[in-house]
Amino acid sequence: MKTSTSVKSLALAVGLITSSGFLSAADLSAGDVINASNLDQRLSDTFLGDGIGTLLTDVQQKLIRDEGLVITLKDPEPIRLGDDYLAATQKYSGGVSFNTDTRMMEGWKAGIPFPNITEDTPNAAEKLIWNHNVAQPIKNYQDYSQFTYLFIDDERGLERTQEWVLLRYYMKGRLGEESTVEGNDDVLWKQLLYATYPADIRGLGLYTVRYDSPKLDDSWAYIKSVRRTRRLSGGTWMDPIGGTDQLNDDIEIFNAHPTWYPEYKLLGKRKILVVANSTVNPWDFDASGNAKFPIVDLDNAPYWNPKEQWEPREVWVVEAIAPPEHPYSKKVMYMDTEFPRFYMADVYDRKGEFWKWMNYSLRTIDTEDGDRGIVSMAGFTIDYQRRHATIFLNPIPKFNTPGVDGNSISLRQLEQAAVR
Repeated sequence: MKTSTSVKSLALAVGLITSSGFLSAADLSAGDVINASNLDQRLSDTFLGDGIGTLLTDVQQKLIRDEGLVITLKDPEPIRLGDDYLAATQKYSGGVSFNTDTRMMEGWKAGIPFPNITEDTPNAAEKLIWNHNVAQPIKNYQDYSQFTYLFIDDERGLERTQEWVLLRYYMKGRLGEESTVEGNDDVLWKQLLYATYPADIRGLGLYTVRYDSPKLDDSWAYIKSVRRTRRLSGGTWMDPIGGTDQLNDDIEIFNAHPTWYPEYKLLGKRKILVVANSTVNPWDFDASGNAKFPIVDLDNAPYWNPKEQWEPREVWVVEAIAPPEHPYSKKVMYMDTEFPRFYMADVYDRKGEFWKWMNYSLRTIDTEDGDRGIVSMAGFTIDYQRRHATIFLNPIPKFNTPGVDGNSISLRQLEQAAVR
């Protein structure tokens, strides 16, 4: 009688375990999908030996469950960094140090200043931010001459599009050249950001000079109403870009001088699912309607989710504590451990509540001088409190376009762009 009861109890337990999914865990393959309907089951599955529950961040899981995010798995590909980039890192990184009193790095010339960071490295989080500040793998000239902003509402879908130009020229840390500095050594980069479409915003833009010091940016805006440029206050780095959901601080997820944030914390190192080798064309010039932007799920509410393939990459998790005058309280950002670019960020308001999610689709491309660089093909900034998104699409990116020097990026160029 006891044996029979034990057998029945064991059978019942096995049945309950099986029905709950514990015995049905699977090793997923490239092309398999994680969505709201199967998330609970998938969390106990694995992909290439790693548990799905550990590959997804808490925010990703929330967005899959509540916001319609769909993750399609992709086999990982190795990242091929530029030859000039690697050579400069090897040549110069040994001479770089970090000053804990000033929170500045010293002795940097080009390449990654701190390439050998571990979790035990003193001031590891700040050194990672310095890597990002001066050594994104984008060569010397970032040429986004035709990028698009999509403005999306979670009920109405795509509201409108705008076309912009982003040109950033590095005056310091120059790669593949005899000198790593062009002009004065106090300027890190110069940048033009201006609208070209539609007509009512054409010419709206900013000319910005970023210094290699805690000094705030010098910025000038073109004012259409008076057809003049106007110098702006140094606080523009945390102002919104036009009518977008992005701040200037959100370009490439983090766009502040490292000393402008009072504190950084290294939350650890882990493997997560990211878009490291984007396979989707962000903008199909021959298509119409929603098909024109195949990288965005414009057919299904909330209309702003990426349609991409996600692969596992090891990342640093860095928390940036914002200054009290900033709209954010903090950003939790995910940086590749092989090169200093962020894939994602979870953004929190001054009350500490989740506010925005940023997700960037990266791709390695050939540069105009025959080397390699890593570009953002798309950038999703989604405001879950406002229920609105701004999506950056970059269909024709270029690095190191010939015939450009530091004088090509200037206030005069902004004025000329405004009257074309």
